[in-house]
Amino acid sequence: MKDVNAILLISCPDSKGIVAQISNFIYRHDGNIVHAAQHTSKDDKSFFMRVEWELNGFALKREEIPAAFAPLADKLNMKWDLYFSDFVPRIAVFVSRHLHCLHDLILRRSMGEFNARIEAVISNHTDARELAQQFGIKFYHFPIDKDNKDRQEEKELKLLQDLNVDLVVLARYMQILTNKFLACYPYKVINIHHSFLPAFAGGNPYQQAYDRGVKIIGATGHYATEKLDEGPIIAQDVIKISHRDEVADIQMKGKDLERIVLARALRLHLENKVLVCGAKTIVFE
Repeated sequence: MKDVNAILLISCPDSKGIVAQISNFIYRHDGNIVHAAQHTSKDDKSFFMRVEWELNGFALKREEIPAAFAPLADKLNMKWDLYFSDFVPRIAVFVSRHLHCLHDLILRRSMGEFNARIEAVISNHTDARELAQQFGIKFYHFPIDKDNKDRQEEKELKLLQDLNVDLVVLARYMQILTNKFLACYPYKVINIHHSFLPAFAGGNPYQQAYDRGVKIIGATGHYATEKLDEGPIIAQDVIKISHRDEVADIQMKGKDLERIVLARALRLHLENKVLVCGAKTIVFE
């Protein structure tokens, strides 16, 4: 367990002494905390925390930690998840014909920026086949129309289960996932949206931005939910544009921003720094 850390994400009603009790649990089992952050919501008095400690020298084996921590969690009425830094999630990237985000994710993964494995690229078109195969990634084509959408989605879910996929990334996938699909991956489907939600919806957002003469454009990385483009937001950013920018300029700047924001949202999720709280998130950056 050398160089492996344990990570707890916690939410519960706020009360005195929570940090002390969690720290004491780790201390009593010879743990060394390396990162800790917390937040209290003043509106509903909810407490959120991310705490990370070294497993090297920790008195409990990783499989023993949940049972040992459960009494404290029950006492404080916690919702909690335990992760380990050496876990390598298996990702499936869904994409249509805009390949810029897929390119970026593959390159970042090949450079070791993500502790994850891209297990498959799945698409309703064949445009991404060559790119995926160049990097030795399995490519699967599921053409979709209004008559076969449900059947194809069932096949996609079966494939994800067969591949033991942990996380789905929508890298400009121009199809709406059904509630059935999303229920299989709650808060494990990350989408990139080409604006601050819900502005400039539809298939040609940059033309809309140009027509409106906007001065900034944005991108939003969020969890996909049954409400299209309204899931909890993980990361956002903006970039300035001016009257000198043509539609092609805005598209180029927008694609650059989408790459950055999707990568940031994915990294935060993979590093277990995101807690979902209703319709929003607590992000421990």
